Amino acid sequence: MTVAAPVADGRVRVSLPELIALRSRVMRAPSPPVVSRVQRSGQRPGRLHGRGMDYAESRVYQAGDDVRRMDWRLTARSGVAHTKLFQEEREGRLLILLDTNASMRFGTRTRFKSVQAARVAAMAAWYAVRGADRVGVLAFGGQRQLLRPLGGARGALAVAGAVAAWDASVPGDDETLSAALQRAGRLMHGASRVLIVSDGFAVDDAARGRMLGLVAKAEVSVVNVADPLELTAPPAGRYPFAHRGVHYDVVLQADRQREDFARGLGEGHRRLTDLCTGLGLHHRTLDTSADPLDAVVALLGARAR
Repeated sequence: MTVAAPVADGRVRVSLPELIALRSRVMRAPSPPVVSRVQRSGQRPGRLHGRGMDYAESRVYQAGDDVRRMDWRLTARSGVAHTKLFQEEREGRLLILLDTNASMRFGTRTRFKSVQAARVAAMAAWYAVRGADRVGVLAFGGQRQLLRPLGGARGALAVAGAVAAWDASVPGDDETLSAALQRAGRLMHGASRVLIVSDGFAVDDAARGRMLGLVAKAEVSVVNVADPLELTAPPAGRYPFAHRGVHYDVVLQADRQREDFARGLGEGHRRLTDLCTGLGLHHRTLDTSADPLDAVVALLGARAR
């Protein structure tokens, strides 16, 4: 890993044009379902465009029901007149929790974890607004800022702009995940879903309790960003590193030495994986050389019905 000047090259720093360009790929992904977030029965939910109402369910026709809302398919299928019931449209909101701690500024292959996390956040934003959701982002760690949820392309562009600006800024002190979750609980602004993007090094003992509180309010999913060296013990050899302008080599030879080295690097990934598994959260591991789109679609495409 070589630490370069803060140039937006897509490897150690991300640029706004790069995050905006991801939109075209997201637009070609499977469409997110547009549904309301309440329990329903009857036929497949749908949206009554232009009236600010969502389809809720169908029931047997009663005298006085509006004939314009007859459910003709169910009526034909059952032989009994049915009418559709609608409820006020509920716009979904996605809040992205983006880890900007110092541990994210690390990478041995393709790009830094911070750059990969920025790409995840941008793709998630484009995917959310494509599904008619509002989207916002809360940075925790080196940057501690909130972008309130906005709708449409304006919302996704705002997220991309904020993420690129944060990535180019000098980070401050680190922050634990429990502290970030506590802030998120206060600042959700009606968010129905939360996507956490982190490498797991911020996970602390109090994170489980805070996560339980957040899960009670919203659907929570996690992208666990990891460098390949954090997932698999490296082969024997000499590995150059740089940190804050200081360059040094790490020589790894014996199997035990390499395993211990990988175990130390992979501690954050294991912590976050254990937290998600223990709470039954939807999560995906994403290494820095992988395409984030599959993880985004897998986590955000399965919405509560």
